[in-house]
Amino acid sequence: MFVIAVLSLCILFAAPALANPACAVCTVAVGASLEIARYYGVADAVVGVWAGALLALLGYWLILWFDKKNWNFPGRDALLMTISVGSVGFMYISEIAYTPQIIGILYMDVLLFSTIIGALTFIYVSKFYQWLKARNGGHAHFPFEKVVLPVAALVLLSFYFNYFPVGTSAQDTLSAAGLYEFSEEK
Repeated sequence: MFVIAVLSLCILFAAPALANPACAVCTVAVGASLEIARYYGVADAVVGVWAGALLALLGYWLILWFDKKNWNFPGRDALLMTISVGSVGFMYISEIAYTPQIIGILYMDVLLFSTIIGALTFIYVSKFYQWLKARNGGHAHFPFEKVVLPVAALVLLSFYFNYFPVGTSAQDTLSAAGLYEFSEEK
């Protein structure tokens, strides 16, 4: 149910692509680096942030492709962004096990949670950049501002998730509350 609510937020943030949000080389580099990061033991929450941003970026690319083909219909951008970000579910079908943990008041997988947060962050910062640019007469404040803002936001979010890990297992939470006792038989 929570996933549906969060994907609904993606719908609210979806808008027509005003400009190409990133280059193809950046997209491929981020995608390749995700697998390398997991191989070297980077926390799933950090990997999820970048995976979510990548999925949102691919959603923007899909919107631009639909624009080129002149395929327009009501709710198109929101649907394409939801499909793009929602494609993280395919990883759980074939690649990784869904291991929900307690995250605040939520009970979901840390990778899924951070993927959704990363996608929402990327979408918001892209909209924020467009707003800043419009307020500056249609010009960026400094060279490569379109790249610096999302990367800086994602780096800050990654540092936060790295140094303040999200999620605890239900067993750990219940043990800390004195409601669950773990006994290991030898």
